[in-house]
Amino acid sequence: MNPMFRNVAIVFSVFVSMILLSQILTPPSQQTNQKQIMDQATFYRYVESSPVMDYSDFLAQVDNGTVNDVTVGSALAPNQVPILTRHQDGHYYSVIGVDDTTLTDKLAKKNIRFRALPRDNSKSLSQWIFQGINWLVVFGVPIVFLIYLVRSMQGGGNRAMGFGKSKARMSMNANKITFEDVAGIDEAKIELEEVVDFLKNPKKFQKLGGKIPKGVLLVGPPGTGKTLLAKAISGEAGVPFFSTSGSEFVEMFVGVGASRVRDMFSDAKKNAPCIVFIDEIDAVGGRRGNGFSGGNDEREQTLNQLLVEMDGFEENQNIIIVAATNRPDILDPALLRPGRFDRQVTIPNPDLLGREKILAVHMKKVPLSPNVDPKVIARGTPGFSGADLANLVNEAALTAARKNKLAVTMADFDIAKDKILMGTERRSLAMTPDEIKLTAYHEGGHAIISFFQEDSDPIHKATIIPRGRALGMVQHLPEGDRISESRNKLLASIRVAMGGRIAEELIFGYGKVTTGAMSDIKAATYYVTHMVMEAGLADGVGFRNYTPNSQNYGSQEPACSEDMAKKLDEKINHILDQCFHETKAMMEEKIDLLHKLAQTLIERETMTGDEIKIILEGGELPPLPEFKDDLPRTSVPEA
Repeated sequence: MNPMFRNVAIVFSVFVSMILLSQILTPPSQQTNQKQIMDQATFYRYVESSPVMDYSDFLAQVDNGTVNDVTVGSALAPNQVPILTRHQDGHYYSVIGVDDTTLTDKLAKKNIRFRALPRDNSKSLSQWIFQGINWLVVFGVPIVFLIYLVRSMQGGGNRAMGFGKSKARMSMNANKITFEDVAGIDEAKIELEEVVDFLKNPKKFQKLGGKIPKGVLLVGPPGTGKTLLAKAISGEAGVPFFSTSGSEFVEMFVGVGASRVRDMFSDAKKNAPCIVFIDEIDAVGGRRGNGFSGGNDEREQTLNQLLVEMDGFEENQNIIIVAATNRPDILDPALLRPGRFDRQVTIPNPDLLGREKILAVHMKKVPLSPNVDPKVIARGTPGFSGADLANLVNEAALTAARKNKLAVTMADFDIAKDKILMGTERRSLAMTPDEIKLTAYHEGGHAIISFFQEDSDPIHKATIIPRGRALGMVQHLPEGDRISESRNKLLASIRVAMGGRIAEELIFGYGKVTTGAMSDIKAATYYVTHMVMEAGLADGVGFRNYTPNSQNYGSQEPACSEDMAKKLDEKINHILDQCFHETKAMMEEKIDLLHKLAQTLIERETMTGDEIKIILEGGELPPLPEFKDDLPRTSVPEA
């Protein structure tokens, strides 16, 4: 029954009961009995059927003593009182009297019996409704408030009792996702197929004494598909999928998180075989002993309960815990020992082939132009995660929709990639001719240093159109994914970062050098610091890591003596100075090409890598072609 209707029924029942109770408790003097009702009926029947006597004649009869008794009824109207008299001869007469206060005295003097009939206490329907409303106001409102208060207390109790309940959500919709929906992480899928095989056929492993891992930890950067892969495991195995996050266990009240952990495992045991997925487990599984509450805070109690529950699994329960994190370094070692999360699956950002497969999955959902090549797009998106690639396809589709196209073209993907990497074009930004010229030389300087270095990545595009916070940009297109970088590659990156600032100084003078190279200076500093303090790629510093101790939280001091820190600082400055002089010498040698490239950038605003190559090899570019709309578009009504 609907709770609202049930409450209304309760209130109505109480209301009726109160009316009946009021009638029962009414004093007898105020009740209407059957005998009085009959007397009144007889009275009015005699009044209507008896001969009528004038009031003056009636008073004369009273004075003469010929009247035996008198019955007075209720007033019919002002000054009209029905009176029934019975005379000595036994006859009845009806009299329409007046409101005479002396009548009772006259009757008493003559010893004549008289009585006045009580008023008719029977109520009409409207009177009963009015009285009911009064009772409702007097008694109903407090009762309704009392019911609401009781139910609120009960609801609060239920919420209080449910505060420690698990927030894990069981879903069978995850079963719609399989390994076919997960692309670009083939090695991880192969490793997890064993987990799926166990959920489907556990006896296959148990009869040989094999024990499936109780927990699988998915480790990888954000957006690489850890949650999607966990759902795919559930979909392949066809089992229930419980999903929650580490932050949902931790509350400000001590003991709530541990209670939720117990409740979650209890639900999982009832639905075994199943998968329990805990996203961002580092929120609750961080290393113990780093808090400020002496190691006895709510998070640590929750972690302790999680460790106990995972150890308490029996072999035949067929429950597998899958967790995901991008911070495995801060997890408590007890979580990672055998018997708990005893298998770690690394899910890195996809490589070139993986990006191509991921793009193919997402491109199935959008209409594509024949000129779209996933291989080229994959090659131009190094470091993109699966989520980044999905966003790229979506941005390209939105770009095509804004232009009223019927299909997504390669140009749309190019615009979408530039928007993601560099920000939206700011064509509304009013740049002066001097600012445009300076930007063109700045970006031209980057392009020249990049082009004439063997270890630098090929140039994909150069533009002087403002995007995001940058007034221009030179974008590189690596020929393939790199797992590691050589010393020469890092030095080339430092020189490329310096090229823009050096070009400004050579063309406009040191006094007109701008702050536009701040991000370049930051990048160059990062590269050289990485070489010296982390990678051991600088002469004279030894085979050693000098970064701050990762376990000493908040420390920014290098893990070395003051003398060594000074030596490291000198080495960093030496490499930067050396790269600066080398870059400046190369720029002075190519100064004519710098002028030509900058002028072309001013004319065209954006140049491809092939166009830049033609200019820097001494060639000439063909005139800019007129824009032709080579794709059908949807009909757009004129404004």
